[in-house]
Amino acid sequence: MGEQYVIGIDFGSDSVRAILVDTRSAQTLQTAVAEYPRWKEKKYCDDKISQYRQHPMDYLECMEFVLKKLLKEEPNKARNVAGIAVDTTGSTVCPVNEAGIPLSLLKEFSEDPDAMFHLWKDHTAVQEASEINRVLSNAKVDYTKYQGEYSAEWFWAKILHTTRKNKAVKEAAYTWVEHVDWITGILTGNIKPETIAHCSCAAGHKALWNSEFGGLPDKETLEALDPYLGKIHDRYLQKPNYGGEKVGTLCTEWASKLGLSENIAIGMGSFDAHAGAVGVGIREKTMVKVVGTSTVDMIITKKENVLGKDSKAFCGLAEDSIIPGFLGAEAGQSAFGDTYAWLKKVLMWPLHEMEIPEQILSQKQKNELCEFISENLLKKMEHEIQNMEDDTLIALDWFNGRRYPHLNEKIKSSITGLTLGTTAPEIYRALVQATVFGSRRIYDSLKELGMEIEKVICVGGIAQKSGYIMQMMADVLNVPIMVSEENQSCARGAAVYAAVAAGIFDNILDAQSRLCEEYKPNYYPNKDTHLSLEVKYRMYCCLGEKTEQGF
Repeated sequence: MGEQYVIGIDFGSDSVRAILVDTRSAQTLQTAVAEYPRWKEKKYCDDKISQYRQHPMDYLECMEFVLKKLLKEEPNKARNVAGIAVDTTGSTVCPVNEAGIPLSLLKEFSEDPDAMFHLWKDHTAVQEASEINRVLSNAKVDYTKYQGEYSAEWFWAKILHTTRKNKAVKEAAYTWVEHVDWITGILTGNIKPETIAHCSCAAGHKALWNSEFGGLPDKETLEALDPYLGKIHDRYLQKPNYGGEKVGTLCTEWASKLGLSENIAIGMGSFDAHAGAVGVGIREKTMVKVVGTSTVDMIITKKENVLGKDSKAFCGLAEDSIIPGFLGAEAGQSAFGDTYAWLKKVLMWPLHEMEIPEQILSQKQKNELCEFISENLLKKMEHEIQNMEDDTLIALDWFNGRRYPHLNEKIKSSITGLTLGTTAPEIYRALVQATVFGSRRIYDSLKELGMEIEKVICVGGIAQKSGYIMQMMADVLNVPIMVSEENQSCARGAAVYAAVAAGIFDNILDAQSRLCEEYKPNYYPNKDTHLSLEVKYRMYCCLGEKTEQGF
C-alpha cells in the first residue's frame, strides 16, 4: 500500500483546526488553526440571555484557511489525500432555505442572529425545552425515554423558540440543519434538505431519532407543539449515517479551491466530543471524559445491556452515535473549566476595571500585569493549596445548571462554610472538589445503570494542564486515570472517520488500533485521600439536595 493521508477537521466553539495524518505511521504531519473572526468580536451574542450565535461565514472562511495552510505546508502529500471528515459542536442548528443555504447568507438576514447557527451552549430556549419535555414524555410513546430531560441546547427546542419569536425567520426557513451535517454537505456538494446526510449522533441525541420509534418522534406529536415542527419532520428524510460512513466525494468547487482530487472520500462525521472519544481509542468498558469548559462523558455499550433499565437520568443514549454497532451513552457537566474561569474573573475584576492613573501604572504595564496574573493565578493557588489542610468548605458545580444526572438548567450553584478567614485558594479548592464530585455522580450513575467501567481516559486542556485536578479526579473516582497525549483528539477522531470512509481500514475499531494511542495510566488513586474526600462527597450530595429543594 502506498502513501495515504487523511484530513480531520474539528470545528470547536472558538476556532476550527485541521490535521493531516499519515495512515501508515499514525503521525500528525501538520496542524492548522483559525479563530472565528466574528465570534472573537462577540458578534451576535448576548451573555445576559445566554444567546450564542455563529455566522456560517466564520465556518467557511476558517475551513478554507486551515485546509489551504495544511496543503501549503505539505504540497507533495495533496495527491495522496484519500479521505476527509469533520466534527462540530452540537446541537448547533441553523435555519436554511429550500436550497439548504443558511438564511444569514441571504442579504435580508445577514445581520439577524436568529438566522445564524445557534451554538450548542445557547440557552435561550429553556421555556420551550420544558414544554417539549411535557408533550414528548406524555405522548403515545415516551420520546424522552432514551434522553432524559430534553435540553434547551438541543434541536427541537431551539427551532421552537426561534420560530415563535421571529416570524420572518419562520416564514423563510424551509427547514433547519445541524452544523456537522451542513459542513459535510458543503464538502460533498449536497446541502439540499431532502437529500443531505444526517449524522447518527446528532439525529439520535438531539433530534430523538430511534429505530424503536421508526425514526423521529411522530409528526402528530411534534405538531402538538407547533404545526411548523411537522414540516421539519417531513423534510428530515434521510436515515442517519454513522461516523466513518462514506457519504460522497469532494465536490468540484472545493476540489478546485484546494487543488485536490474529486475522488477523495468524504466520511460522515459526528459531534466533537464523540469524535474525541474515538480519537483517544474508546472501547467497551472505557469511559472517556472530555474535560474543558464543560465535560462530556462517554461510554459505549451493547443495546441489550441497558434494555428495560431506566435511563431517564442520561443526557442521551443513541444508536451508532460514537461507534457503529453500539449504543453511545453521553453524560456531562454544564460547567467545569468555566467554574474556575468564573473565580478568576471575580479575582481579576479590580485590575481590569479600576482606572489606574498613568503615573502609577501605564496602560501597557497594566495590560502586561493583567496578562501575567491571569496566566499564573490558578497555578499559584494550586501551589498554595498543597500546604493547606483541607476544610469543610463545600461548593456545587452547577454554575450553568446541571446537565446530568437529571437535567436541571435552572438550578444554581452555592458555596457553604465560608468564614472571614476563608482565602481565595480555599475557595478554588472547594470549586475543584465540586467539579470532581460532579464527575463522581456521573461515574456512579453509569455504574448503577449497569455500565462496566474499567478504564477512564481524560481529554482536553484541563486534563493536560492541571495535574492537581487530575490527581483529585483519580482520588475521588478511586480509579487510575489516563490523560491522553493527543493534542487534537477531536480532529484525530475525524481523521479516523476519514480513514474508514476511504476504505483504508475496514471499521473504526481497526482504524483506532493503528491510529490511536494505547492506554497507559498517568494518575493512581491515593487510598487515604479517597477516604477523606468520600466524607466531603457525601456533604456535597447533601448540599445539592438542600439547594435543589429551594428551587
